[in-house]
Amino acid sequence: MELTASAAWWFLPFVLPLCFYVAYTDMRLMRITNQAVIALAVIFLLVGLLALPLPIYGMRLVQLVVVLIIGMVLNAGGAIGAGDAKFAAAAAPFIAPGDFRLVIAILAAALLAAFVTHRLAKHTALRKLVPEWKSWTMGKKFPMGMALGATLGFYLVLGTLYGA
Repeated sequence: MELTASAAWWFLPFVLPLCFYVAYTDMRLMRITNQAVIALAVIFLLVGLLALPLPIYGMRLVQLVVVLIIGMVLNAGGAIGAGDAKFAAAAAPFIAPGDFRLVIAILAAALLAAFVTHRLAKHTALRKLVPEWKSWTMGKKFPMGMALGATLGFYLVLGTLYGA
């Protein structure tokens, strides 16, 4: 991994609770809130100054802008939701460029696991525990916050264990 274990340890305690919150609110409301996205970006802006060398910090901010532009295009085409695009952009600076393929693999696994888990829970007694969740009744739409939050959280956990 290109992500250093030190940087992962700096980010993890702040980011992991936010990843759980994003998954929860997306399942409950089918929304990733602007407050969560802003909090994630602010965490990087503040903690990133301590966790990363300044040139790397600057390049990671460029990643945020690039992913935001790509997300806006995908959102305009109807491929992803606006909250998903904003969360992906805010999450982008946490990811070391050399780990892009790893993150894509984690995202693919998280998407599959989240989709199967959500669809199974939707048709079991688990649904009765939280019948008001909007994600149960959205037809083909899926709360991507589950997979996006899991991807960033798992990546940072891997970084603490196997980071450079």
